Amino acid sequence: MSKLKVTKAVIAAAGRGTRFLPTVKGYAKELVPIINKPNIQYLVEEAIAAGITEICIVHRHSEKTIKNYFTPDTDWQKYLESVNKTEYLDSLKTIWSKLKTLKFVPQHLHLPYGNASPLLAAKSFIGTDPFVYMFGDDLIVEKDTGRYLRKMIDTFDQYSPSIVASVKDVGPTEIVRYGSAKYINDPKYPNRISGMYEKLPANEAPSFFGQGGRFIVDSTKLWPVLITQPISRGNELWFADSVNTLAAQDIVLTEATDNESDWMTTGDPLRWLKANIAVALNDKTIAQDLKDFIQNLK
Repeated sequence: MSKLKVTKAVIAAAGRGTRFLPTVKGYAKELVPIINKPNIQYLVEEAIAAGITEICIVHRHSEKTIKNYFTPDTDWQKYLESVNKTEYLDSLKTIWSKLKTLKFVPQHLHLPYGNASPLLAAKSFIGTDPFVYMFGDDLIVEKDTGRYLRKMIDTFDQYSPSIVASVKDVGPTEIVRYGSAKYINDPKYPNRISGMYEKLPANEAPSFFGQGGRFIVDSTKLWPVLITQPISRGNELWFADSVNTLAAQDIVLTEATDNESDWMTTGDPLRWLKANIAVALNDKTIAQDLKDFIQNLK
């Protein structure tokens, strides 16, 4: 059993999101909305629903819009009170009331580009605690918010691995876009992997389980690996390299999404649109109207 309860989460939100230009010239890509809320708010709500009480959002150096979004605004509050519409900010009020800590940390320019660098930026926040790592442009679509993340944490608590990594069976067509999990037959540790193999064609991929954007991490095992890890392909610092090193010297497990909790990336306009549709179809107030609209498209 894990000695420490998982109560911290780090959300990586330091990318530029060039595929969403010109929109993201004015604000962070993680604020691009899914229906009526920014993508990143869904992640914060997911973490809270899974029992997380301290969150660190790592943002691009000099980027201020994410922090501004999550900071209470007295002018908006006064206006909404004047028009009797205060419920429009209820979801943010819930976040403020449930979190012990919501910290914003810039990813300084001296750090390399790559999806492992936000962890170096958040090192003092993480300390030696176990934590959740979330990619800011990924989404878990589920009716029971936090269900899947709770399953990942339960697996981490049960087996005490270095990492529990999120995966999804993306099939042969899509696997070329993701890291592919290579599984080990280990009766003691179900769904144990020897590594993730990046962007291989279907006939070379060890499985069709692609790496998602959620991880539960034992920081005491991660730091010796990450702080000495070299920059690799594309001149980037990749978290997948840390996963593979730990898989070779310790235990790395996966937790697959299912029909009740679907992982979706929102990193490009087409997949962002698909995520919007998926979230909308989970919303009983608009689902039927959306279905009718789609069915009537010419």
